[in-house]
Amino acid sequence: MPREFQSLAELLDHGFDTVIDVRSPAEYAEDHLPGAINLPVLDNEERARVGTIYKQESPFRARKIGAALVFHNAARHIETVLQDKPGGWRPLVYCWRGGQRSGSFAWMLGQIGWRADSIKGGYQSYRRLIYSALYEGRVPHPLVLLDGYTGTAKTELLQILDRRGVQVLDLEGLAAHRGSLLGEMADPQPSQKAFETALAIELDRLDPTRPAVVEAESSKVGERMVPPALWAAMKVAPRIEVEASLAARTAYLVRAYDDILSDSGRLREKLDALRPHRGHAVVDGWFELIAAGDKPGLTRALMAEHYDPAYAKSRKAIGAEVLARVAAASLDAPGLEAAAGEIARVVEGWAPRPQG
Repeated sequence: MPREFQSLAELLDHGFDTVIDVRSPAEYAEDHLPGAINLPVLDNEERARVGTIYKQESPFRARKIGAALVFHNAARHIETVLQDKPGGWRPLVYCWRGGQRSGSFAWMLGQIGWRADSIKGGYQSYRRLIYSALYEGRVPHPLVLLDGYTGTAKTELLQILDRRGVQVLDLEGLAAHRGSLLGEMADPQPSQKAFETALAIELDRLDPTRPAVVEAESSKVGERMVPPALWAAMKVAPRIEVEASLAARTAYLVRAYDDILSDSGRLREKLDALRPHRGHAVVDGWFELIAAGDKPGLTRALMAEHYDPAYAKSRKAIGAEVLARVAAASLDAPGLEAAAGEIARVVEGWAPRPQG
């Protein structure tokens, strides 16, 4: 009988030696269970072919062709990837719905003598648990938001806090984006589903009896949406505001955003989209600074004319409780360590109100 999991925590703590995703590579690439390896019993083209036959010709013929392909591909995996697995190996297998693909592969592994099992409902049951936790439930962790104007090194402060043993939730790291108009990284962002999987794993790892520090973000990090349960908790969470001078923020951003500041073509393309919001004269001024290669001047102008006004407007609208304001004398390594120490003391001394 396929294994049924009643909660996300139970599924993440499954106890099997290996999790095997037998879906197609395209399905696996969009999202998969944490730590799962992909041993497809139908590749992308085979899956599309069988589906077309099922819809346009005959469900019976599609099942017959599909079964031949599934067992052929499964045999290849056994002869290669799985050839060295010992007799006591315990794999957990899943497909899209927990049906024929995972059932066939788990049966074959069981016939060999391995203690194979499959997930009832497959990947869809996993997504239902993710959806329940992030869309319908309530985040049980007390959150403290790390806030401050653009360029106050909040991401680096989170990393220092993490090394100091403070619980942190790095949304930008999980979403592979620096959370602003110019925040694209070299690697593409994960899919929304993969972002939610990574987020669910991190939340499961955190101790819900201790505060977790999260960078103050909007409801989207790049193109990835912060799920409703987490966003609801963030909107009411108290904040620690990091303060730094314009000069310190400029120097920090010139270092941190050197990749995009050095790519004048991509930079112009991104900033051109702000003309409806900031006006042609302002954007043309930015373009002149790009042409002159004046990275510090452009950075100061972007903060003064775009980022800082947007930040001030959003903070006024939210009106959240401020636990402390931490002034960073500098944003170099010693300055960040000192600021992180002060933030850690505030977080550790904060007593969250009981949730109703």
